[in-house]
Amino acid sequence: MDLRQHIRDVPDFPKQGIVFKDITTLLKDSGALKRTIDLMSEYYGGWKLDQIVAIESRGFIFGSALAIQLGTGFVPVRKPNKLPAQKERVEYSLEYGTDSIEIHSDALKPGQNVLIIDDLLATGGTAAAAAALVQKLDARVAGLGFVIELTFLNGRDKLAGFDIHSLIQY
Repeated sequence: MDLRQHIRDVPDFPKQGIVFKDITTLLKDSGALKRTIDLMSEYYGGWKLDQIVAIESRGFIFGSALAIQLGTGFVPVRKPNKLPAQKERVEYSLEYGTDSIEIHSDALKPGQNVLIIDDLLATGGTAAAAAALVQKLDARVAGLGFVIELTFLNGRDKLAGFDIHSLIQY
């Protein structure tokens, strides 16, 4: 099954000149969704992983399903002020300004092997911030996995030194 056939291009979203890669068409097809999780499970199946950390919000879809498949826990990384308990925050740069993400301070134990999952690798800023959060809690980033990678945006450059895997590249 070619997963690309299940990704819809939406021109000029969220702004003029951008071609948005819409995964909702993949998600609504049970076979394509299952194939996506199966491919990720096949790739990471032999890894020693303790937790899957997934980035809000679409990363939650794939990360939670993969955690079930691989028999690990699931840890959400959220946008600011969404987590109720004590948390750690990392700020990162955007094209115009900054943003931040947070994780509960007790979400990971020192030395745990963590896989970070998100739907899309674009410029790499959010993924690098998630990796920084994992390391802030003294856990180890085993790798980063994505459904889609926009290679022309060079997101891997911000993630040098990490194992990166993506199912679909544009």
